[in-house]
Amino acid sequence: MRITLLTVGSRGDVQPFIALGLGLQQAGHTVQLATHPPFQAMVHSYGLEFAPIEGDVQALMAGEAGQQMLDAGNPLQLIQRYVQMVEPLLTQAMADSWKACHSSEAIIGTAFTSWGYDIAQKLGIPFYFAALMPQSANPDFPFPSLPQTLPLGGFLNSLTYPVLLEGFGLMFRKSINQFRQTTLQLPPLPRWTGLYGRLDKAGVPYLYGFSPTVIPKPTNWAERLHVTGYWFLQHPQNWTPPQDLLAFLRAGSPPVYIGYGSMTGREPERMTQIALAALAKTGQRGILLTGWGGICAADLPETVFKLESAPHDWLFPRMAAIVHHGGAGTSAAALRAGVPSVVVPFFGDQPFWAHRLLQLGVSPAPIPKSSLTVDKLAEAIAIAVSDETMQQRVRAIGNQIRAENGVQQAIAAFHQHHL
Repeated sequence: MRITLLTVGSRGDVQPFIALGLGLQQAGHTVQLATHPPFQAMVHSYGLEFAPIEGDVQALMAGEAGQQMLDAGNPLQLIQRYVQMVEPLLTQAMADSWKACHSSEAIIGTAFTSWGYDIAQKLGIPFYFAALMPQSANPDFPFPSLPQTLPLGGFLNSLTYPVLLEGFGLMFRKSINQFRQTTLQLPPLPRWTGLYGRLDKAGVPYLYGFSPTVIPKPTNWAERLHVTGYWFLQHPQNWTPPQDLLAFLRAGSPPVYIGYGSMTGREPERMTQIALAALAKTGQRGILLTGWGGICAADLPETVFKLESAPHDWLFPRMAAIVHHGGAGTSAAALRAGVPSVVVPFFGDQPFWAHRLLQLGVSPAPIPKSSLTVDKLAEAIAIAVSDETMQQRVRAIGNQIRAENGVQQAIAAFHQHHL
């Protein structure tokens, strides 16, 4: 089959889909990944076809609109600011997706590319919904962008999913109806049809790229909702670690990794100073990741190494602890490495993963970015590098996750619904 994967967002949103695409390609399918142009070289380097979708989330997040989104006080405000940020790109992104999918025989799309379902409807081909966090109603926990400590109870937990998803969908409804009518020559969505609720009514299969070890499948979820395990992308075979990084690792005890992934901040210098002071206070060696995270590190002590980038699957097992923002991909990589986390969540689903790691006993209590201080970070690092129970727990979970093959499980689920 010719399969198109539609995904947008940061590297953490795109990388797992490259892994899924590779698995589908190895299973004999022709795979095209449609996403933002900055990822074209990466997609091609893994031998997958590429199609462009308008937008550059890295640039958007670094701009004023992205910073305002990070400063949002609640999930509804966050959704509103996200929509304001991406709305100017929507028409072109839908047109790009339509162009990319013309010759497809199946489409795999996400919550942020929900128009993939409309395209599949027009072409008369199967659509699969893919997500890296739970997006189906269940009584066990509220929607991941809500505080997980809310004492809502089962019924209200379940209710948060349609309320937030359809609230998000309402923001895009006008654009999608316009796309349906003018480009696809389809009737507009019926007035009371939810953008996401329609997927459930149509029995669309869901592929959830997270581990059942981390989030067991809720008992109320239908068989078509598959919790497959994480979709890990192995680092390229021709990648070699820089010699100065190897020398630093050999020169002393395992360091503490500090990096905030695709999160930019208004105060990169302050974040750097907090990181350096916390490392000094705990007597730990450190690796500071630069790049999106906005960590500026000009004059570093010899106990701290500044790193542009390195594959998580190579780097993380060599760390004593991993300080990160709680993104789905980074949290997964830290768990697979069997190394304790210290989570500094910024927004979105990051507090959800931070709470989940705390529940699993593999990290100290998370420190929201807004309340990050030297003392709090130093205390959390000290716990992560010295708590033997925590270290044993994360090693055991790492063993379980490494034994799972999320990509193969996802492909099996794909075939189950198609064959």
